[in-house]
Amino acid sequence: MPVCIINHSDCAKHDMGDFHPECPARLGAIQDQLIASGLDFAIRQFDATSINPELLSLAHEQDYIDFVFDNAPSSGQFTLDPDTSMNEHSLNAAMLAAGAAVNAVDKVIAGEFSAVFCATRPPGHHAERHRAMGFCIFNNIATAALYAQSKYQLKRVAILDFDVHHGNGTEEIMKDKDGILFCSTFQHPFYPFSGTEAHPSHIINTPLPSNASSTEFRNAVTKNWLPALENFKPELILISAGFDAHAEDDMSQVRLYEHDYRWVTDQIKTVADKHCNGRIVSILEGGYSLGALGRSVVAHIQGLLGD
Repeated sequence: MPVCIINHSDCAKHDMGDFHPECPARLGAIQDQLIASGLDFAIRQFDATSINPELLSLAHEQDYIDFVFDNAPSSGQFTLDPDTSMNEHSLNAAMLAAGAAVNAVDKVIAGEFSAVFCATRPPGHHAERHRAMGFCIFNNIATAALYAQSKYQLKRVAILDFDVHHGNGTEEIMKDKDGILFCSTFQHPFYPFSGTEAHPSHIINTPLPSNASSTEFRNAVTKNWLPALENFKPELILISAGFDAHAEDDMSQVRLYEHDYRWVTDQIKTVADKHCNGRIVSILEGGYSLGALGRSVVAHIQGLLGD
């Protein structure tokens, strides 16, 4: 089955100010590389639809959801946390980003596509039940996972996070949930300075040293993720696809390259093809060197397409 991308031009209107690394140009860099690679002819692209606000309560406390809606500015900026703010377009963008994740689940469960990549922003994996954090307003991937369980009665959903920062929000939301496997590689010690404390058995955290290269990353996935996935036998795989561990990205010190993102995608696709009819939903998280981000997303989508 083919692969599609879900995006929306309004996601580029969310702007946290000049020089903020989580900038609108990220989406343009991805689209430019897709065109340059020729992949835009091999995949379908769809506009995201805004999420039903009621579905946000799958992952977030209602008080927090109300706080975001009540404080969304009609002009200027509203600060949610030291790294995260909203302009007049941010709430709409956040609703579209969460909506894209839910749209993607619908498409792979319906069998329309084997895999979907959500090229949306703001990202989500740092957002916790009750607060925004680290450029993230709503936790898109957690919402998608819980939606898949709720609507489609899936019993085993895997979330794989290769962003260079620990997905603390996803872990916080999922730590007491049944039927979830959460696997995360991340630089440590590093923001948000979590992921090494005691955690339940369905949370597989693999911290990487600051100078980690392909070898350490691939060993972590091979030794930790793949056996856990084989044991778990997921019915759906969700990916927090952050590309900020790239060697060209100033956000971290880990040194990965496009071929590493293709490799990890190949491993995930092999598991998906074996256990869940190839069903993968991948959601953009980090990645702040624009050239490296675009090339890495292309490598990732090539992996989703397969040979």
